[in-house]
Amino acid sequence: MNRRELLLSGAAALGVVAGATALRMGGAQDARAAETFEVTKTEAEWRAILPDAAFNVLRKEGTEYPGTSPLLNEHRKGIFACAGCDLPVYSSETKFDSGTGWPSFWQEIPNSVGKTVDRSLGMTRTEVHCRRCGGHLGHVFDDGPPPTGLRHCINGVALTFKPATA
Repeated sequence: MNRRELLLSGAAALGVVAGATALRMGGAQDARAAETFEVTKTEAEWRAILPDAAFNVLRKEGTEYPGTSPLLNEHRKGIFACAGCDLPVYSSETKFDSGTGWPSFWQEIPNSVGKTVDRSLGMTRTEVHCRRCGGHLGHVFDDGPPPTGLRHCINGVALTFKPATA
């Protein structure tokens, strides 16, 4: 494990163990509360349709443990969609191995995600959410590959994969 992986997995573990609410200081969820989304449901309705892990990430801004998502090793051509509302958000053409333990993409599908400032965990990051349902997907960092230089670090449980048809 290199230094970057160690730091990232430690930060993720801290967020999962300590809980986002215990360390939250003006998180992205606060900023999204003022937005309106095409797909809205009550908390009970979201709980009824989402597995627990997906609900925790999409609706409560949780983080899955690094290296646990089957989508991390998904290399077929296709589309990654929001697990909450099925909106296509990332193409397999932009997926790359960042070595972080989370599915990573250098660009989203146009008009698919919203971004907000996230000041949780005592740092400032750019949070990424589904523009249609507001579900938390992950964060964007500026250490990705060309052509954008961005790394969308996305929780696999927040996505579903749809293989391309021949």
